[in-house]
Amino acid sequence: MARPLITVYNEKGEATPVQIKLPEVFRAPIRPDIVNFVHDQIRRNKRQPYAVSKEAGHQTSAESWGTGRAVARIPRVRGGGTHRSGQGAFGNMCRGGRMFAPTKIYRRWHRKVNLGIKRYAMCSAIAASGVPSLVMARGECIASIIVFPLQVVLSG
Repeated sequence: MARPLITVYNEKGEATPVQIKLPEVFRAPIRPDIVNFVHDQIRRNKRQPYAVSKEAGHQTSAESWGTGRAVARIPRVRGGGTHRSGQGAFGNMCRGGRMFAPTKIYRRWHRKVNLGIKRYAMCSAIAASGVPSLVMARGECIASIIVFPLQVVLSG
């Protein structure tokens, strides 16, 4: 199968007599699933760890009233003279209590992507940039471009 040739244009938009072979990377298989996977994994490496305070929801001296009082056995705030006394505390179902499974900073925030898959995704993305229908589907305006992919040489 003959490889297609690309006409080279100068910076003024005029065709030059030079023609080059289409680079081999434009013939790579287009795999949007792999490109999306690699982009998603690498994007996770920019995240900043976050977590709730270790003491959040436990900054009160609450103790369970035990059984026999016709109330739930959830720990309750001690004292009197305020609306807060006697309210449930500590539990994730209580107002002002800690959350269920508090977030930790030692979560696995970053992802390692194999170099071969990264290279494959890069080749696939470059190959997709050489297909006019895929480029137009992204919303790019390429109606004024004479040939696709466009090769421009700058004399200087």
